[in-house]
Amino acid sequence: MTGETILLPLLLGLLEGLTEFIPVSSTGHLLLAGHFLGFESNGKTFEVVIQLGAVLALLTLYFGQLWRVLRDAPHDPQARRFIAAVLIAFLPAAVIGVLAHDIIKTVLFETPALIAVMLVLGGIVLLFVDRMALNPRHDDAMKLPVRTALAIGFFQVLAMVPGVSRSGATIVGGLLMGVNKRAAAEFSFFLSMPTMAGAVAYDLFKNRDVLDWSALNEIAIGFAMAFVSGAIVVKWLLGYVSRHGYALFGWWRIIVGVAALIGLFLVG
Repeated sequence: MTGETILLPLLLGLLEGLTEFIPVSSTGHLLLAGHFLGFESNGKTFEVVIQLGAVLALLTLYFGQLWRVLRDAPHDPQARRFIAAVLIAFLPAAVIGVLAHDIIKTVLFETPALIAVMLVLGGIVLLFVDRMALNPRHDDAMKLPVRTALAIGFFQVLAMVPGVSRSGATIVGGLLMGVNKRAAAEFSFFLSMPTMAGAVAYDLFKNRDVLDWSALNEIAIGFAMAFVSGAIVVKWLLGYVSRHGYALFGWWRIIVGVAALIGLFLVG
């Protein structure tokens, strides 16, 4: 492999890991980066598979906690309620994702201007919600009522549009449903596990005839980088949002979205 072929997957893997769990749209960042850098894999194999690196990082960090929940579920109603809350929150995106998969992949994912606009609009929404005088009623991501979890799940459907951000939609939904800032981020982590795993599996199945596995070295580099950077972000994020909220990510979205629109205007 040449230096250039190593650097590009390294950068894209880093970008995936850094942005997957913060409310800035990892998909939007990857698609825009790929557009401007001229990178695209057949069937989006690279872009899809490296997301599993971020998922694996999350599973690694939360393994002990999740194992205890699964172990205790047969005799612990609270553990069963948590599992039910995550699975029920996952259902709206699962259903809409299957029904709208082709439109999402062939139309929305191929429209960089839409992604840039969604980044800007999502940033404005995030800034507005972050500054609202909300009175949180829930401070434990593992004890959310099932109805609250389902409402957050419907917010997650908005992230079918690239640039909206899955974590951004679920965090905003959680905040509006009375979940405090830290717990909203943590429930977004838990919900991302079935959502991302299911989305990657379904996407790989749908595109099985056009997948490009010839660049396994590039995929491995991107996967590893997404794992490492994703783990760092997850460990940092909860403490940061507890102290500072989400304004940083709102401004980040606006700056990246505006820069992308300017770039599209200048170079296409």
